[in-house]
Amino acid sequence: MIWHIAKRELYDNLNSLRFALATVLLLALMLTNATVYLREHLERIQKYRTSVTDYWNVLTSRTDLYELAQKGPGFLYKQPSPLRFCAEGGEAFLSDRVDAGAFYWEWGDLKGFWSLAYPSSTPNLINVRPDVTKIDWGFIAGYVLSLIALLFTFDSISGERERGTLRLILATPMPRHTVLAGKFLGALMSIFVPFTLAVLINLFVISASGDVQLGTEMWWRLCIIFLVAVLYTGFFIALGLLASTRVQGSAVSLVILLLTWVTFVVFIPSTLVSIASGFSPAPMTSDEFWERKNQFYDKLSGEYYIRGDKPLSKSDFVTKDAEGRERLSQEHLTQQIAQVEFVRAATRISPAALVQYLLESFAGTGFNRHLQFLENVKRYARQYREFVIDTDRADPDSPHIIGVREGMSRKPVSPESIPRFEDSLSLGRDFNDAAIDLMLLTLVVLVLMCDAYLAFVRVQV
Repeated sequence: MIWHIAKRELYDNLNSLRFALATVLLLALMLTNATVYLREHLERIQKYRTSVTDYWNVLTSRTDLYELAQKGPGFLYKQPSPLRFCAEGGEAFLSDRVDAGAFYWEWGDLKGFWSLAYPSSTPNLINVRPDVTKIDWGFIAGYVLSLIALLFTFDSISGERERGTLRLILATPMPRHTVLAGKFLGALMSIFVPFTLAVLINLFVISASGDVQLGTEMWWRLCIIFLVAVLYTGFFIALGLLASTRVQGSAVSLVILLLTWVTFVVFIPSTLVSIASGFSPAPMTSDEFWERKNQFYDKLSGEYYIRGDKPLSKSDFVTKDAEGRERLSQEHLTQQIAQVEFVRAATRISPAALVQYLLESFAGTGFNRHLQFLENVKRYARQYREFVIDTDRADPDSPHIIGVREGMSRKPVSPESIPRFEDSLSLGRDFNDAAIDLMLLTLVVLVLMCDAYLAFVRVQV
């Protein structure tokens, strides 16, 4: 019986003008998305490969262990996601590299060792969306599909009541929950027939170009992204059915739903970002950061003069300096991350913001992707330092005093033995991070459907 109601709803929608307009709009947006992405992706990948090659060539040109230990691996670059066409994620507001070769002082033969330094992102780091709207799957699902869902359901019940057909439907022994579930399923199919067609054309254009290689994991990510879009659209279908059930006229239902859409999709995310950013803990400014660095350096310099100019004192001084600078950089970064996470948590009240974060997670872009990149950098930094120590220990002639040239191995280092930085994504990590958001979105859809059913039970015809 559910399938009977769903087919009837689907056939009615297929013969309507709104279905044709939705199909044309989705196809146009998906083709635009593929065209713009292909034009930018090749340039982005080429820039990344050139940067990585240059970094590796510089690193492998060093054969002296002290030079490797002192200068560090250099800039480490974030790998662009091939699924950026699904969710751009405000990547322009996040740095695409980390400086793993930062040091700023030199006294005669004593030089500062490298430490991790995080280049500042733009001052708009607290923004959860880019200033210029990108036509990606996130925009299409967040704005277009949600609006289409409301236009397909605003008259599902109220329209039947106005035409007098609801009395005939309820006169049959068909349970009301069956009618409601059939209308939900019919509306969902009506929307995802054109959306699926547009997605397939989008993926065909991107895959046929030959410039984008999508592996098995990326196809799994695409499937999850598609299911997230289905779940998000289900939220607005349930909302449309609820409004259509509770009001008498279709016009009133449409007005209520449009106001609700503007509130939750447009107004709340932007407003909450402004409000939450004002209440979030502000990170230290650049001037405060450099002032603390200089204070730390002055204190450490005083200790160095007191202890004397001995190899062990030099080594201790260099090590403490690198650890202290990196600790300050990490503290500054942690404060910035806390500010962004506070704002993102506040905007989760909006389903549009929630689905945006979900799509970013599975597309491998945005803030969570940036946090994964930073973790990969820290893991590699530990690996690189362990490599230097292990290589020095492997030389029996070395005094094993890390930090000064005369205290380290003089044997040349093979370029093949130097660890290489590999930036990678983890689908399991992304799924774990997104699990709460997925459950929250699913719970909201179920609550709306239950509310719509309770309202439909009380409908009098």
